[in-house]
Amino acid sequence: MQFIQTEVYKLKDEIRYKPAFASIFATLNPGESITAEAGAMTSMDAKLSMQTQFSGSLISGLLKKFFGGESLFVNIFSNPTSQPLTVVLTQSCIGNVEKYDLNNNEICLQPGAYIAHTPGVKMGVSWAGFSSFFAGEGLFKLKLSGQGRVFFGAYGGITKKRINGEFIVDSGHLVAYSSNIKMSLKLSGGLIGSVTSGEGLVSKLSGEGDIYLQSRSIDGLVSYLSSRIR
Repeated sequence: MQFIQTEVYKLKDEIRYKPAFASIFATLNPGESITAEAGAMTSMDAKLSMQTQFSGSLISGLLKKFFGGESLFVNIFSNPTSQPLTVVLTQSCIGNVEKYDLNNNEICLQPGAYIAHTPGVKMGVSWAGFSSFFAGEGLFKLKLSGQGRVFFGAYGGITKKRINGEFIVDSGHLVAYSSNIKMSLKLSGGLIGSVTSGEGLVSKLSGEGDIYLQSRSIDGLVSYLSSRIR
């Protein structure tokens, strides 16, 4: 069992049970808060305060729900007491959880990856392009900016990679990436080779920045199970 403990932006957090069943143990000092996806909380100290609200305004919340793959609502957990209190957060699918510290920069998350963020982080939806749509990632992407900590998860293990130039990723395996990285779609090989190899279309990433990849694909799992449940 692997434990990671850090302290940035005052928040004390541990990501436990990596890599298959990762959960976030966030300890809030008096007056601190954390915002999480609706349904992400698994347990919390009884004295914590939980407030549910739209994810941004009503319009932006609807955009995030229908185009960013996130819930219409978020929950804000706050500590109104004089002692540290803990909330435990996780994602709906089994897999790993990572965190990313924003310092007035931006990171883009694929639909369903977002779990939580600390104060100072802003969430928005931006156009991802038709390449993203045909890659099965949707027309819009969730973009987080500002200063603070972002938690996101994926099905399977998560690998962080720094790219400088071009990099090929199979559809369904990209979790998060720096906002300056561009995505385009291409055949994995020639026309015949792309069909017979089973790879088909792949995503070509261009630019310099960090990307996060998941070792498994939900679509791959669904396809595997569907072929055996008939």
